[in-house]
Amino acid sequence: QVQLVESGGGLVQAGGSLRLSCAASGRTFSSYTMGWFRQAPGKEREFVAAITRSGSRTYYEDSVKGRFTISRDNAKNTMYLQMNSLKPEDTAVYYCAAKMGSYGLEHAYEYDNWGQGTQVTVSS
Repeated sequence: QVQLVESGGGLVQAGGSLRLSCAASGRTFSSYTMGWFRQAPGKEREFVAAITRSGSRTYYEDSVKGRFTISRDNAKNTMYLQMNSLKPEDTAVYYCAAKMGSYGLEHAYEYDNWGQGTQVTVSS
């Protein structure tokens, strides 16, 4: 098990930027593939981005490609999501998640460990 805590959410105007962090504790952080998901009111939780254990490969949902960047620092047991050019449709609760293995990265049900979420609100 790994415990995850997100931070960095807030209210920002359209076109602005935010950087989310996900701090991990417990078992070895570098053993886990990590992902970001988000859930808007009345909608299902959706994939945003994922990063492999070493950070050598990253994956993005199409609507965030070129705007969001996922990264990790295994020495600090922390993952990040840099979000630029934010749009009102990016408004959601953002969750970080951890899983073993590098398959099914886009599927929330593949992840065993979740943070409590952090709210991101983008005003128009």
